[in-house]
Amino acid sequence: MNDFILYFKMGLFHVLDIKAYDHILFLIVLAVVYQFKQWKKVVWLITLFTIGHSITLALSAYNILKVRADLVEFLIPLTIFITGLMNVLTARKASVGKENQNLFFALFFGLIHGLGFSNYFKAMIGRSEDKLFPLIEFALGVEVAQIIIVGLILLIGGLVQSVFGVNRRDWILVASSIVIGFAVQMMINRVFW
Repeated sequence: MNDFILYFKMGLFHVLDIKAYDHILFLIVLAVVYQFKQWKKVVWLITLFTIGHSITLALSAYNILKVRADLVEFLIPLTIFITGLMNVLTARKASVGKENQNLFFALFFGLIHGLGFSNYFKAMIGRSEDKLFPLIEFALGVEVAQIIIVGLILLIGGLVQSVFGVNRRDWILVASSIVIGFAVQMMINRVFW
């Protein structure tokens, strides 16, 4: 039970750590198009993201997949940029018809984000032969952290729209544009060529 708590907390705090803001930025652009009443859809979206990054995390942990760290560090903000840009281009439609697109982004881009976790996870488990249970426990911690973050995003979005009267399209445009700005700066800082 102590190991479960250890790996769960590592996954939880790895995402909630403000230094891991790239993960938070991706969650913002992934969830900003939804309203609080759509929370069930968002939980499925986040779960797909967790499945995506758990797949590549497992493949990396078992040394089946190896990708250059500098390439992954560039691709992560690129996924944030693409998702944010799609939000800006489709803000008028809000989340109508975006479910399939966002499900794809969550799963496919989750594969890329999982590679970003891989070095951290490998350092965490060391040379341990038992990787499966720590991986599951870590992923559960990540999932809970993501649900917390997305819950806050939905809550903030609801407050901005209801209390301050900001329409949904403007909320999506402003939040996504701010995140795009961060993503562009991160890509510039992480150019690998």
